[in-house]
Amino acid sequence: MKVARFLISLALLSFFKNQSQAQFLPGKNVFTHADTLRGRLSPLRACYDVNFYHLDVRFDIDNRYISGSNRIKFTAMRDFSKLQFDLFDTLKISKVIYRDKEVPYTREANAVFIMLPVSIKKGQQDEFTVFYSGYPTVTQRAPRDGGIVFSKDSLGKPFVATACEGTGASIWWPNKDHLSDEPDSMLISISVPKGLQEVSNGRLRLVTDLKDGYTRFDWFVGNPINNYNVAVNIGDFTHINDSYNGVKGKLSLDYWPLKYNEVKAKRIFSRNVKTMLQTYEHWFGPYPFYSDGYKLVETPYPAMEHQSAISYGGFLKGIPPNELKGGNDAEGWDFIIVHESAHEWFGNNITAKDLADAWIHEAFGTYAESLFLETLYGRQAGLQHIYQNRQNIANDAPVVAPYQVNQMGSGDMYAKGAVVLNMIRCIISDDEKWRGILRGLNEKFYHQTVTYENIVSYLTEKSGVDLAPMFSQYLHYKNLPLLEFVNKDGILNCRWISDVRGFTMPVLVRKKGGNYQLIRPSSNFNPVGINGVSKENVELDSLDFYVGVITD
Repeated sequence: MKVARFLISLALLSFFKNQSQAQFLPGKNVFTHADTLRGRLSPLRACYDVNFYHLDVRFDIDNRYISGSNRIKFTAMRDFSKLQFDLFDTLKISKVIYRDKEVPYTREANAVFIMLPVSIKKGQQDEFTVFYSGYPTVTQRAPRDGGIVFSKDSLGKPFVATACEGTGASIWWPNKDHLSDEPDSMLISISVPKGLQEVSNGRLRLVTDLKDGYTRFDWFVGNPINNYNVAVNIGDFTHINDSYNGVKGKLSLDYWPLKYNEVKAKRIFSRNVKTMLQTYEHWFGPYPFYSDGYKLVETPYPAMEHQSAISYGGFLKGIPPNELKGGNDAEGWDFIIVHESAHEWFGNNITAKDLADAWIHEAFGTYAESLFLETLYGRQAGLQHIYQNRQNIANDAPVVAPYQVNQMGSGDMYAKGAVVLNMIRCIISDDEKWRGILRGLNEKFYHQTVTYENIVSYLTEKSGVDLAPMFSQYLHYKNLPLLEFVNKDGILNCRWISDVRGFTMPVLVRKKGGNYQLIRPSSNFNPVGINGVSKENVELDSLDFYVGVITD
């Protein structure tokens, strides 16, 4: 595929990205106590670390009603007798059981507080079980709005799925709903009307006919998983088996499209998935969940990165949305597979501790698209993809949101975040070193939750370049840094104008027609240091660097 042909379809790609972005809570400047209860790792949450969930839920699809329980095993991080878990107040708690007895609880907004009859000692392992039921939030705009999608397929059969990233998993099941705490493993038991299939994360362990018109599907997740990734998918699916010989051996590939989309699924998934895995294992390291496998599950909404069970709504438009058509099918690619699968590394393997740092998921996930295109069509195609995505940058608000209030920042975290990562690659100017850094991130923070400082410090250390001012300007402020050029006594000088005091960032410039050279401007005027360059003929590498330029 030629780059020109690639650019033709970017308008379609941009449209679909706007429809399938993760759930944002933008523009909120005043926060309530409920926001703090949801977003803060308070002492009543920090006192215990979740080890295991057994979520057992029945879906009454006709009445859009759910009922069930969640068994929560934990380790005490300090002595305590009171704790908080989370469940939206639209759902009713029937009882909380601790050591075979009911314990009292109180509710405030979507937080639940239980008083235990004994003091739990630091290091002690214990558990409690929450029983609940009710009418969960129904969403028509997943994944942008959180909740459960109750819909029907084109044959009129039930088609149900969950999506709850920005809103929180407690919109449909009880848990410690904070990104910093992931269970080490999980059993997901979902009961659905007989004749339908249910697909969740991990591996299917057991299918049980409950003899009451329902079938229970038990799925086991053997790796840490963040709460919003826990997924329910109900429909009249067919199952397609495949495998991929990856860097850690044989990886199972399981595809669950609706039965009438089986032919499409085989064609599209086979063309995209293995190339994607090969690309990402090269750049990011081994797929992080070999023991749980890789799955694509058709959903009644566009897309979501549910761990080991990626939601795929590409068939909704009749053809895969954003598949870039070349002269034949071999020249196409599927945005959903490429973007959402990147989150297996960034978002699912490496997870932000606070929703304010969702850029960690989306910047790397968007940047990964360019690496996929580079693998297929060459470096220029990848660069053009990043460059064209700038049309989606609004520069309207900071990418990093306020902490501890369950808030996401600007949607610029996608395209602007990818631009930042590409600039770092250009500054380093050593692709093997850059590849080592990306792989090192997934190795050092394997199956961990991380902070802004963790990621920026690691990139700074391994690159040998102080990237903190650069990240701060692009992520904490909405404005671009401005590179000002002036002629002084026949010598071209430049400086940065920025919100960050003492801002520095290397950048590629050249005398028009010459070769680009890396210069290191500061906030003070200094000579550019390129022979023959002047304000009239200086050129910035605007394909790779996203900055403002002043030459007046």
